[in-house]
Amino acid sequence: MVQLATPVSTGPVALPSRLPSLTGMRFISAAMVFLTHALSASLFASMEAQVAFMNVVLQGGWAAVSYFFVLSGFVLTYAQRATDTPKTFWRRRFLKIYPNYLVTLIAAVLLTMFVANMAFDGGTTALHALLLQAYSPSLAVRTALNTPAWSLSCEALFYLCFPLLAWAVNRIRPQRLWLWTGIVVAAIFAMPLVAKLLPAQPPIPGFGLTELEMWFIMQFPPVRMLEFVFGMVLARIVMTRRRVPLGLGGALAFSIAVYVLAQFLPMHYRVVAISVIPVGLVVMAGAVRDTQGTTNWLGNKVFTWLGETSYAFYMWHFLVLIYIRQLFGSPTGWSTPAAYGMMALLFGITVLLSWALYALVERPVMQKFAYSRRRPRPGAGSTSGGPGAGTPQPAATPEPAAAGAATPAS
Repeated sequence: MVQLATPVSTGPVALPSRLPSLTGMRFISAAMVFLTHALSASLFASMEAQVAFMNVVLQGGWAAVSYFFVLSGFVLTYAQRATDTPKTFWRRRFLKIYPNYLVTLIAAVLLTMFVANMAFDGGTTALHALLLQAYSPSLAVRTALNTPAWSLSCEALFYLCFPLLAWAVNRIRPQRLWLWTGIVVAAIFAMPLVAKLLPAQPPIPGFGLTELEMWFIMQFPPVRMLEFVFGMVLARIVMTRRRVPLGLGGALAFSIAVYVLAQFLPMHYRVVAISVIPVGLVVMAGAVRDTQGTTNWLGNKVFTWLGETSYAFYMWHFLVLIYIRQLFGSPTGWSTPAAYGMMALLFGITVLLSWALYALVERPVMQKFAYSRRRPRPGAGSTSGGPGAGTPQPAATPEPAAAGAATPAS
């Protein structure tokens, strides 16, 4: 029976099975996506206020995309089990991702038909149902229905390839992990240059990228999979106890500096490449902090709960911003204070809907169907050291809190 490759043992101390700091940061990233997509909701009557808000949050939305993709690769590698087969892995991933996705897809179809009064497009809906929308070079297809869901199309490819990628990444000798990290980062920075080889088009007004360049750099699944692989290699660095260059405070400070400086870079590098190194440092530093048992406020109960519901939050937020926003009238927006108040209200509604989706769909499905009844549920026995004596991988858990779907994109 084919099994996922097991990371090479590097010491007798087991790593913790949960990474609460990364869980809390996952919700913060989802909130950044919400704020970025709030630009589409016509909340501000003042164009000056809209532009000022955009200048603050837009880079955060793009960085959040990278955070989710890097985090996904990191946590799935960190949490892989010696007893897993590709079939069991794919089963868990499908049950974790698709039920929420299907509920919100049906909601999006109904809203576009009966609220936006748009004709039903069977072909586009089928692509979305099959998680294939991000392969279309047509922006109208990728962003139809529930616009941010294109990132799940990328995740589907990541999950499909994970068993093979895990086999390859786990074969890298610990001494060469940083070398491979540099190779993957170089490949990510090369993608904007490759995009220049695509057929010429006029740039999207006010954006600086053509439609084809946007698709290739921002939304084409094989290209975004580089960030997923980057996260996998970073997980091996933490698991093999290689030296991490910055602590969490330093990584966050570096990320803020890059966030500010990114506005001076060409758009081709702002949307993805510039965020990868800061995001990777934050993920590694947060994981190391958790393994040392020094989790900060990001790992408290409130942020852990918010992080666990962040996938559902992501799947609902755009629909709330576009459709529920319409219930409050004022299509041209509100005064600046009122606009921020409306944003807070819509945020709260999204949190409530995400809690309902998590509690009524995501968690029950995982609890009932994700594991074979012939095996004890993860955590039923000892969780002191994972599948093998002396193996430094985490004890098996039903779903590590940080191991949900990658999300954002604007």
